[in-house]
Amino acid sequence: MEAAIEKSAMRKIYLRLLPFAIFTYFLAYIDRINVSFAGLTMRGDLGMSATAFGFAAGTFYWGYFIFEVPSNVIMEKVGARLWIARIMITWGIFAGLTALVTGSTSFAVVRFLLGAAEAGFFPGIVLYFTYWFPAHHHGRIVSGFLIGLPIAVAGGAPISTALLGLEGVWGLHGWQWMYIAEGVPTVLIGILTFFVLTDRPEQATFLTGEEKAWLSNRLLSERRAKEAVRTFSLWQGMFDKKVLLLALNYFGIVVASLGVLIFVPQIIKSLGNVSNMAVGWLTMIPYITGGIGLIVWGKISDRMNERRWNLLGACLVSTIGLVITGMTMGTWWAMVGLSIATFGFYGSKGPFWAMPPMFLTGTAAAASIAWINSIGNLGGFFGPWYVGVVKDLTDSFAGGLYGLAFLCLISSFVCAFFLHIPDPIRARTQLAESQAD
Repeated sequence: MEAAIEKSAMRKIYLRLLPFAIFTYFLAYIDRINVSFAGLTMRGDLGMSATAFGFAAGTFYWGYFIFEVPSNVIMEKVGARLWIARIMITWGIFAGLTALVTGSTSFAVVRFLLGAAEAGFFPGIVLYFTYWFPAHHHGRIVSGFLIGLPIAVAGGAPISTALLGLEGVWGLHGWQWMYIAEGVPTVLIGILTFFVLTDRPEQATFLTGEEKAWLSNRLLSERRAKEAVRTFSLWQGMFDKKVLLLALNYFGIVVASLGVLIFVPQIIKSLGNVSNMAVGWLTMIPYITGGIGLIVWGKISDRMNERRWNLLGACLVSTIGLVITGMTMGTWWAMVGLSIATFGFYGSKGPFWAMPPMFLTGTAAAASIAWINSIGNLGGFFGPWYVGVVKDLTDSFAGGLYGLAFLCLISSFVCAFFLHIPDPIRARTQLAESQAD
């Protein structure tokens, strides 16, 4: 009877929350990384070097870093429905305003404000999922949500490059049209979000009374198991050793993945005589691979009920892919390396984001998940800046890619030797089973 209730409740929750979450993350990443496609023509129009472009694009992550934790703590207090809607509306406005920049300084300012506006969205959704999904669903639900990321890059690539073709329409550059066309939908969906999301399971009209009772009891039992080991305050959670090690691991992966992401179109362009539209289509390839990595690795991690070694495997795959890309730069084999690297980057997401809820609850979870994400996402500043500097110094992307591979290797080292996080829920289940025997 309980198994039937669980199956029915979880099916409804997945169908209700996951498609909408994927779509909102699709919009988030379109508005975050369309700058990489804009760079194909924007740099020349505004006279920016690769270093200046990478620096300005990366200021997004400083805004994200500063406002991430306060944003998530506020969401824990006021609810996801109101706060996620606010985040989407404001980031959509600043995404559209990027069309008005006139140089590297104004570009950096708007990117910073865009990051401040979007701060709290990703960790807010991850936290929101902990209100609705038992622990053994965390790997696949986060992976399922994050599929919006490679879809945004793969699907957004031809859309963005097609919008670049509107050069000169009504006196605007193609990249200006791109920012406007991809910012407006976010504002509209942000308004819709306020009417679609439900804050907590007990408020859900789409669940039966039995389903609500089952879910509430399951989530309460898991919370008590974690709190029986230790209850963290907000500050204790943020500066716990395990939280800081998770942030260090994530920093290495994000530096690498976003250092590559911002420059993928320009890397592909450097492989030969490729049109901007063809660049858009070819950019889809590594991110389709990344989407496969997300889904496959998230499911494997959940079925194994294991996070650490799955994360280690993904970090090593990323390292190998980046080395291959650097070694074959200038040939089409570099596309193979990029595809392997993205498989690892995105394959790491499910196992990684299932780890913080293993030992954190409540406000401590809200702050710590945001803290991990904000520290990690500083890599979004350093990665593009670093790759841009190396490109300007060496006239090649290869050196930058080797440096990013080294950071992925450091993340692997952190995972292998330091990220042992006991699972209290699993321990309680095993104890109950042994007592039953």
